[in-house]
Amino acid sequence: MMQYESPPIRPPSESRSLLVRATRYCPWGRCIFCYGVLWDYRKLELRQVEDIKRDILAMKSHADMIRRWAADNNAEDRIEQLAIRNNVLWLSNEGVKTAFIGDSDSLVMKVDDLVEVIEFMYKTFPTLERVTSYARAKTALKKTPESLKRLHEAGLSRLHLGLETGDDQVLKFIDKGVTSAEMIEAGRRIRESGISLSEYVLLGIGGQQWWQRHAEGTARVLNAIDPDFIRARTLIAVPGTPLYDKVVSGEFKKLTPAGILKEERLLIDALDVTSEFVSDHVSNYLPLNGKLPEAKAHMLQLIDKFMAAPEEVRDSYLQPEELRHP
Repeated sequence: MMQYESPPIRPPSESRSLLVRATRYCPWGRCIFCYGVLWDYRKLELRQVEDIKRDILAMKSHADMIRRWAADNNAEDRIEQLAIRNNVLWLSNEGVKTAFIGDSDSLVMKVDDLVEVIEFMYKTFPTLERVTSYARAKTALKKTPESLKRLHEAGLSRLHLGLETGDDQVLKFIDKGVTSAEMIEAGRRIRESGISLSEYVLLGIGGQQWWQRHAEGTARVLNAIDPDFIRARTLIAVPGTPLYDKVVSGEFKKLTPAGILKEERLLIDALDVTSEFVSDHVSNYLPLNGKLPEAKAHMLQLIDKFMAAPEEVRDSYLQPEELRHP
């Protein structure tokens, strides 16, 4: 009863969330930069709703066991500490507050099934305040506006989409399987449904050849969508991925850390949104965070101040990738 599956990936913002595995692997699995390709293109698997429910109940049993132990030992004010010691990061003193549905695109499920899972989660954990999931733009476009609204009404709070870039040439190069126009349409449709939208930008994915068009095209798409969150990531060429092979062969020339920051500055400067800009990943070079447009000037000043520092200071901060990402 205590055994349950958890998705192997989740956004950093969901590090303390209940992790529910509704699907396995990715319905696309071809993006050249993604370590998901190391799954050897395993086919997408849709788990049965009853199996997902059993996992949710097993998680509840795990939480109940910790609560009972705390009650028996006068430690009800330390439930969260006890949970963390038992590798249960999603349980707080007040209960389970947030949940994430994985793996990479739960929207591929039938709407009825996904609604049933979401509603069961809220029923099982009445303290839930937020339920989120990854999704692909292409999959979102296959859902009607009414279906997305239904998911929102069931309790789907936020969707995390990997925009990566807004430039069509770069999108084709990385084999994203979607166009910038489709990214815009999907983003708008999600926002209109009432579901909060978090778009991910992959800094450096244009390389030395396309860095400017990558930044400008990404700003164009984000301006057209105006998502709730823009989350920056810095490209890491993972061994075993097609992108890594292109780096080794010289076909893809990576940007230097200074080049990444130059690109990010261009992106931020071109943004005309009301989004929250977030740098919440280990790959990010600078802690650029804030609500746009109010925080734009401060973020640009931070980049400029850093780039104006003596080279030895910058070099000591911008360590080689192999040291920053062991």
